[in-house]
Formats: sequence, C-alpha cells, structure tokens
Amino acid sequence: MSQSWPGAAHQVVTNGTTLHVRVGGHGPAVLLLHGFGETSEMWGPLAAKLAATRTVIAPDLRGMGHSARPATGYDKKTQAQDIAGLLDALNVERADLVTHDIGNMVGYALAALHPARITRFVIMDAPLPGIGPWEEITRSHALWHFSFYGPDAERLVAGRERIYLDRFWNEFSADPNKFDEAKREYYAGIYALPGAIHAGMEQFKAFDQDAQDNKALLAKGKLPMPVLAVGGEKSFGATMAVVMRAAADNVTEAVVADSGHWLMEENPAATIALIVDFLASR
Repeated sequence: MSQSWPGAAHQVVTNGTTLHVRVGGHGPAVLLLHGFGETSEMWGPLAAKLAATRTVIAPDLRGMGHSARPATGYDKKTQAQDIAGLLDALNVERADLVTHDIGNMVGYALAALHPARITRFVIMDAPLPGIGPWEEITRSHALWHFSFYGPDAERLVAGRERIYLDRFWNEFSADPNKFDEAKREYYAGIYALPGAIHAGMEQFKAFDQDAQDNKALLAKGKLPMPVLAVGGEKSFGATMAVVMRAAADNVTEAVVADSGHWLMEENPAATIALIVDFLASR
C-alpha cells in the first residue's frame, strides 16, 4: 500500500536486531516513530511534505511491520537504543523527533537517554508509563488492551487480526470512516504475519518495566528540548500537555479538532501543519 514515500527502504542492523527503515529527502534529519496498529507507513503524507527540505527517517519499531521480531527487548529503553544505533548507522548526529502512540514511549526514552541528539520533540496522543497522570489514565476501561497479552490472548486473536485491530481503529476514532478500508486491510495483513501480534502484545507487557525505567530517567531531570504535545480533541486532547509538563521544561500544547487518536488519518492537514510549523520555529 505505499503512500508515495520519498526515498527508499533499508534493513539496518542495530542493537542486536534488524530494523526496516524508510529514508528519504535532503537536509536536517527528522525521525518519525509509529505506534501499535500501524507501521512507518502511517507517516507517508508527512514525509512527502518534509522531504523537500529534511531527511526523513521512519523505522518500523522492534518486532513491528517489516522489522525483525526478536524474543526480547520490548521495553522502551532497549528500543530507544535500537533507534540510537539506527541514527549511528545512518551517520546522523542530531534529529528532530515526531512520535505517536507506542512511538511516544520509545521517543521519550530516546530523548531522556540522549538529550543532545534530539533537537525538538513532537509527541502525539498517548501517555508515558510512570509519568504524570499515568496511574489515573490506565484506570480507564477503554485501555483494557494494556493488560491483554500472553499465549491465551494470542490464540484468541490468531486468524482474527482484522477484528482485533478494528476495535482500536473504531473505538479510538472520532469518525471511524476516516480510517479507510485500504489502510485497514494493509495493516491487518502486516499484523497477521508470523509473530507480529505476539511482538505487538510484548510492547504492552513491558509497560510496568517502562514505568520503572521512566521514573528513574525523570529523576535525573526533565527533557531540555522544546516539546509540542499534541492530542486529538476526542482522545487525549489537552492531557498530552499535562503529561509532558511532568516530563519536560519547555512544552507547547496543541489539540487537533475533529480527531480521535488516529491523528494522521482523521485530520492529516491540521496535524501536518502543526508539526511542520513547530519544526520550522527556531
């Protein structure tokens, strides 16, 4: 289903695993990290907008999309080191960072572990384990999937990946029709690949470890780089800024109208404009 991605895809060995990464464009680097239910494919429209003046780097996270699916390493500190190694392999010293969903959690760990390498951070519509109102947020019955993993859960989903993923795309959208059929079929096919749902569930299983790790990282100090905290109006909304003010010193709040969780699908024009404007402000 490729969305006219600028540049080419590569397999890059990093931190004991192999990541599938799309690289295109020219200029200062921008790193894009996707979340659960999608892959780096989600960033196509943003990459097309940025590529004229920026080098766009968009990996599939460990175990997701077309990246390798190792047995371990789904805590977000380990995945942050995957990404740091990816930047090393591409000879990129510093980059702007744009993240969504699980990508937020990997991105926070990356920015906290390597603050000198991240110049600006756009974080979109998912909380951070152990940071700010995490405990309150996770009491929501809508987030039952945070605790849905293990062999029995995997057997229940096997062969029903589309049904499982439709739940996320429908319930977390302001308008489910904005997440179109072609994208649903594409992503359901990716998540039906051998080991893909297991790896996806391992992302959630690691949240308790991530919370411990994040508290230790935050104890060393807040993020120093400028942060744009973006929430969908019908999803996390202004709560994203609450989360990030607990984690960073310089936070700008933004709420995308007429959107739930799936910002790049539900209101791509407004989302892309926010990102482009923030990255251009120096």
